[in-house]
Amino acid sequence: MAVKARSAKSFARHTHDEYGIGVLLAGAQRSWSGRGTVEAGAGDLITVNPGEAHDGAPIGQSRTWAMIYLAPQKVRAIVLDIREGKSADMEFANPVIRESLTARRFEASYAALQHGDDEAAYERLMMLVAGLLHDNPVDRGYAPSLTQAKARIDDDPTGHHSLEDLAEGAGVSCFQMVRSFARLTGLTPRAYVVQRRLDFARTMIRHGSELADAAIAAGFADQSHFHRSFTSRYGLTPGTYAAAMR
Repeated sequence: MAVKARSAKSFARHTHDEYGIGVLLAGAQRSWSGRGTVEAGAGDLITVNPGEAHDGAPIGQSRTWAMIYLAPQKVRAIVLDIREGKSADMEFANPVIRESLTARRFEASYAALQHGDDEAAYERLMMLVAGLLHDNPVDRGYAPSLTQAKARIDDDPTGHHSLEDLAEGAGVSCFQMVRSFARLTGLTPRAYVVQRRLDFARTMIRHGSELADAAIAAGFADQSHFHRSFTSRYGLTPGTYAAAMR
């Protein structure tokens, strides 16, 4: 669940059943948790563990924050995959984190959840959680199998390529697939599939296809997803691109 809020209220001590990961977007706050009293300002990440008592009070007029709440079983599954089945234990050690890379990973995860893109959200959440773990998973390489996974997508960009299927075909964990594939191509598997589908759709549009036909043929579930993906990557709408091709 991804939520955003702005409040000048002070909250009494309470707990959540989920893991919470968030970022202060504006303002600042002071809070108490089982890990001490801390202050967080704009750009800082904040974390809370399931069942951990905490409160919160604004420093100044108010503060604005965005939060992602994750069910413990989902986090355990992600951590188990990252550690390749060795341990599913996970606890946030720091209630406030100042790391630009982790903040960017949070923003990417939050955006995917807001857009309802479950596959992209899962990939991005894995990278976010991995960055918050104390341990550093070993990167084993897997270049040949990753090249085959890339070729599988290239050969059929409009087909269904789930992260689980790609990882199983390459003989790696889902986390290793995401991290190593991104190093190989510069994109996560999901983002690469979307890019290749956009390439397919652009070719159709250049040859005179209607936008709706191109979106469906390229494998996009709906026009809004196609429009949003196209615009975010190219800086112009599909309609503007089609007009320029005429």
